[in-house]
Amino acid sequence: MNRSARTGDPTGLDDLGGTPSLPAAAGFDAMELPEAVLETLAAQGVTAPFPIQAAALPSALAGRDVLGRGRTGSGKTLAFGLALLARTAGRRAAAKKPLALVLVPTRELAQQVTEALTPYARALDLRLATVVGGLQAGRQAGELRAGAEVLVATPGRLKDLVERRDCRLDQVAVTVLDEADQMADLGFLPQVTELLDQVPAGGQRMLFSATLDQDVETLVDRYLKDPAVHSADPADGSAGTAEHHVLRVHGGDKFAVAGEIAGREGRVLMFLHTKASVDRFTRQLVAAGLKAAALHGDKSQPQRTATLERFRTGAVTVLVATNVAARGLHVDDLDLVVNVDPPTDPKDYLHRAGRTARAGASGDVVTLALPDQRRDLAKLLAEAGVRARTADVRPGSPELLRITGAKAAAGAPDTTAGRDRRGAEFRGRGTVPGRPGRGKNADRKTADAKRAAEARKAARVRRGGS
Repeated sequence: MNRSARTGDPTGLDDLGGTPSLPAAAGFDAMELPEAVLETLAAQGVTAPFPIQAAALPSALAGRDVLGRGRTGSGKTLAFGLALLARTAGRRAAAKKPLALVLVPTRELAQQVTEALTPYARALDLRLATVVGGLQAGRQAGELRAGAEVLVATPGRLKDLVERRDCRLDQVAVTVLDEADQMADLGFLPQVTELLDQVPAGGQRMLFSATLDQDVETLVDRYLKDPAVHSADPADGSAGTAEHHVLRVHGGDKFAVAGEIAGREGRVLMFLHTKASVDRFTRQLVAAGLKAAALHGDKSQPQRTATLERFRTGAVTVLVATNVAARGLHVDDLDLVVNVDPPTDPKDYLHRAGRTARAGASGDVVTLALPDQRRDLAKLLAEAGVRARTADVRPGSPELLRITGAKAAAGAPDTTAGRDRRGAEFRGRGTVPGRPGRGKNADRKTADAKRAAEARKAARVRRGGS
């Protein structure tokens, strides 16, 4: 029986075993970090460790295996990354033979980890290479031939390079598995185990996972020895400091409501089930004059990277995505996530929700629920350990504006057709913000929406949020 079943904990991490960890450090200067790393932390404006860093770094720096819970945004990248770099510093890798390895499930997370570690790797004169699918394998093989002490990789591309003899793992001394549960969900575990079997058995292993399902538990039992156990998330597994809302809508209103939310001030991340529905809804928003872009698995890696960068800088304010954006996506000050289509798995909900309210900041998670979805959604939220506030909304309703900062629709009705997850036709009633034909009534509603957004922000400040 897996640990989740034994404890009743939806994350499965309340009973991890292992032995006592070293005491948490009060600050970075109390840890055994190289002076160059401390100087770089100060230059980056990182003055105090996040809880997972204060807890896990002392054990990791001491060479202990580490097992921890940590969603993206909790600070776990530096928790394992600084230790990995410090323990690799002063060594030089031979061609094709990295000394440290970070395995991640997605290209986006690989890029994020690389960006986070690059300043510290440079400070320690360590070469860092990234190998992921969707980019030229020849160029990545060239980086490995030139020598790289630290390798960040997705399992499929690394397996391919190993089979082509462009990479060897027999010199890896520190190995990190990040988002191990997603690797299991995506079917990567056979590739992961094949790669780990090529890493010397005596090295240090660190594994981070938001949940500990049976497949992940198998990895822990097989590859970690007497790990120090740490958690970066609340015990209930909920998405940090986010506030959760279920907005009950009727089928004919669903996409009109979603369109009004998309027209709010600031950025919003919106999730739909399928690539086709993502593309359709994005086209609808763009036609309405909104700065929207689509993100899903059919986009090339350069397209995905460019879209994410535009979203981070504000050139795109509405990112419409499938679950490809549910993990490994970090955007500063993203305060609203919308499940236009509710997820079907508690883990998917938590990971979608984890895109906001990161590192202790505030944020809202909104899920639109049709009448026949409400019972299943209530069960899903209970399994995820999430308590959500519920409201009935229609396009332009005051409750919708108050909760999301949506802009009320204006002008003549706009009817758009598509397919929901059951294949039934949906039609959006009311225009999406940004269409022509705005009058005094629309201006008044826009002003009301701005006042509602300001009131929400003031309430967050009073609660201690950002």
